[in-house]
Amino acid sequence: MTINKHAAKAPAGLREMGNKVPEITLYFWFIKILCTTVGETAADLLNADLGLGLTYTSYVMAALLAVALFFQFRAASYRPGLYWLSVVLISVVGTLVSDNLTDNLGVPLTTTTWVFALALALTFAAWYGCERSLSVHTIRTRRREGFYWLAILFTFALGTSAGDLTAERLQLGYWVSAILFALLIAAVWATRFMLDLNAVWSFWIAYVLTRPLGASLGDYLSQPRANGGLGLGTVGTSGLFLAVILGLVVYLARTRKDVAHRGADRVILPEDAR
Repeated sequence: MTINKHAAKAPAGLREMGNKVPEITLYFWFIKILCTTVGETAADLLNADLGLGLTYTSYVMAALLAVALFFQFRAASYRPGLYWLSVVLISVVGTLVSDNLTDNLGVPLTTTTWVFALALALTFAAWYGCERSLSVHTIRTRRREGFYWLAILFTFALGTSAGDLTAERLQLGYWVSAILFALLIAAVWATRFMLDLNAVWSFWIAYVLTRPLGASLGDYLSQPRANGGLGLGTVGTSGLFLAVILGLVVYLARTRKDVAHRGADRVILPEDAR
């Protein structure tokens, strides 16, 4: 039930929740691409440059993600800092999930790409079966939020495998891969507005494609020139992008330009709403 300024106070045992994700604006897409770049470079930084190794890096980042998601689920509505911290961490974890399968277990990139695509499809099927919608404009219950973050994890893992497959296995190179995925995103945008592609599917297709786009950009900036990159290093690239993300998140927290359905997105839900 939507409430307004004339509504009575919520009865005992109920609480108010707002939409838990930001409005889908240019800010959203820009920060999301920055987060995907950090996911790629930060994973490389912790794993190789700082010498933690893939296994220990995975444990540390998974623990940090669990803490961030704990507070994200406890929040009553969208909080820019908490939400984007969770996205940054889940982008790193998604990268590590893919890297563990390919580097530690020797699973081919073609296989991991199909496996993560199937896992994402099954997540969408379960989500739609329970909620009859995959919209991100009504993430107001714990169950919907659970499906949302599970889907986000698989989009990052899928994007990592797909990006590595095109850039390394198909030997397209980082810059060419970035252009390829940028063109695919542009094609989704054009199909959405020119051929009326479903808005929900447009969003999720673009969300998956921004992962390999950001990863390709991150690799291009951080990798040595001998490997086809610009040689900025993982420290410099990660630090630069994290600083930009922080600045944008602080700006959005102050201006609330990305708050979804401002003034009309509050609902009353039972305390045990799933």
